[in-house]
Amino acid sequence: MRESLSSCCCHAGASAVLRANSEPADWRRARAGRTPAGATLFASLSIEALIGKQNSDGGWPYIRGVSWTEPTAYAVMAMHAAGEVDSAARGLEWLQSSQRSDGSWPPQRHVDQSSWVTALVALLPSKLLDERAHARAIRWVLLSTGQESTSVYQFRQWLLGNPPLPDTDFPGWPWIPGTAAWVSPTCMAIFALEKETRLHPSAAIDERVRTGRRFLLSRTCQAGGWNHGSARALGYETKAYPESTGQVLAALSGVNTAEVQNALGLAAGYLAETRCADALNWLQLGLMAHHRLPESYSVPADIRYRSVRDAALGFLVAAAKEGRNVLFD
Repeated sequence: MRESLSSCCCHAGASAVLRANSEPADWRRARAGRTPAGATLFASLSIEALIGKQNSDGGWPYIRGVSWTEPTAYAVMAMHAAGEVDSAARGLEWLQSSQRSDGSWPPQRHVDQSSWVTALVALLPSKLLDERAHARAIRWVLLSTGQESTSVYQFRQWLLGNPPLPDTDFPGWPWIPGTAAWVSPTCMAIFALEKETRLHPSAAIDERVRTGRRFLLSRTCQAGGWNHGSARALGYETKAYPESTGQVLAALSGVNTAEVQNALGLAAGYLAETRCADALNWLQLGLMAHHRLPESYSVPADIRYRSVRDAALGFLVAAAKEGRNVLFD
């Protein structure tokens, strides 16, 4: 039977109330026209705007076009945090139908390749994603490692007479299987495994997180902070990037070393200087992980979130600042 107009209005009103109670304060102030300096970016990046970017297949694009796993995972988390049940359910269906037979996710449905985005999808609550699908994803992440740390690769290099690569004692995670470990996928894997072991304690997961963190610490740049890969390349010391530094600080939550303390000072400086939405998202999360984000901080008014990924993560950051850290808790 067709739903009556009155019931539709009631449903819309209930959804509006739920959304108003779920949105971070910055987003609510923007909607009401009471946005303080530094939060105006939320005025055009409402939950409705993110829903409007959702494709007919249930997934989300980076900006426009076909659906991709990374923006879809972030958007589903944002929808879940905002109480947008229908939109989240459609996104979850897209993710569930995209999982590969080995438990991983490809970057995009038509790309026949397991990838790092598996860890990002595994940040979704298992009851939302499907407990069996979630368990398979966690197992895939747990068993993944950078190629340079495998015994097979190291033995092959020995047979070829090549000198051992530096900093391979502690394995990180690669973007795709069979390649070298990098900082960002290692952080994502740590996020997923840490969240899992808090709910279901596991000595194996704890040990893998420990070695992953040692990998990150071994990649600290000489001047502090982190970039996407090695601290030294082609004979030159590399410089830190704001987004990588914020991401690693979040992955090193609870770790108190000289490298971390130095990076926290660097991150505070980046936070005041950078105008990149992705960098600001991760810098805020990294500083929050160590209780170093000033309570009065608000995102500069000239920041523009130019992709679904950045906007959805921005929503999650704003929610985390209010004590609802859907991403990690």
